[in-house]
Amino acid sequence: MKRYLADEAATIAFGEEMLDALPDDLAGWTLLLTGDLGAGKSTFARAFIKAAGHTGAVPSPTYTLVEPYDLPRGHIYHVDLYRVSSEDELRYLGWNELDNGCRLVEWPDRAPGLTSQADLSLVLHYEGDGRSIEIVPLTDRAKKVSATLIPN
Repeated sequence: MKRYLADEAATIAFGEEMLDALPDDLAGWTLLLTGDLGAGKSTFARAFIKAAGHTGAVPSPTYTLVEPYDLPRGHIYHVDLYRVSSEDELRYLGWNELDNGCRLVEWPDRAPGLTSQADLSLVLHYEGDGRSIEIVPLTDRAKKVSATLIPN
């Protein structure tokens, strides 16, 4: 499924909608965020995290690699793999310890094996003056979630 996101507000609204589509318990969900620089990955992640109840700033995890959030619906881990050079580095991030929450992963192409562990792939593209997002369910439970996201 593909959706057009006319502007930043539409990307924010979609991040909120995605959170609403997921079950109340976010533990174990992994969403992969792919797209060129500036395509909206961080905007989506910030909207998702704020919609889950975070009230402060949502910094980019480009340098920290993982930003954890303990929120009413559970843990959310915002992960940025841009600076990761091999999949082996995931163990140094404590990747296996992050399965008690929802993992939002930017630049998952740096660790191609993550696709087999993920539920949803969200691919953002430039489209005219806006963006589009392609929603690719990777698990059966993600197919149910993506079916609730009616294209605009």
